[in-house]
Amino acid sequence: MTAQKALSFSDLEQDTPVRVELDGVPIAVVLDSEGEVHAIGDTCTHGDISLSDGFVEGETLECWAHGSAFSLRTGRPLNLPAYEPVPVYEVTIDGDDVLIDPHLIKEVN
Repeated sequence: MTAQKALSFSDLEQDTPVRVELDGVPIAVVLDSEGEVHAIGDTCTHGDISLSDGFVEGETLECWAHGSAFSLRTGRPLNLPAYEPVPVYEVTIDGDDVLIDPHLIKEVN
């Protein structure tokens, strides 16, 4: 598969998650306070809750329902009740296009 346009960079607001769906895969896209764009799985692993309805703080996205915070860089939960990570996707910026391959999960350490 190849990366596809998820949205326009100009559609992003700092620290405000945006939900996109690419080939049936829900993804939360976040422009962090340092200007970096992140793409992680949009479904909290603790409950079937959309993370893009949550809150961004620094490099984390917090689920609004139960408070689990996930690293935007690794997808790992940083606190309970979630204990399983969400997938992280590679992001490419091409002009004003934010490109993501929903079938290629980023390798993180």
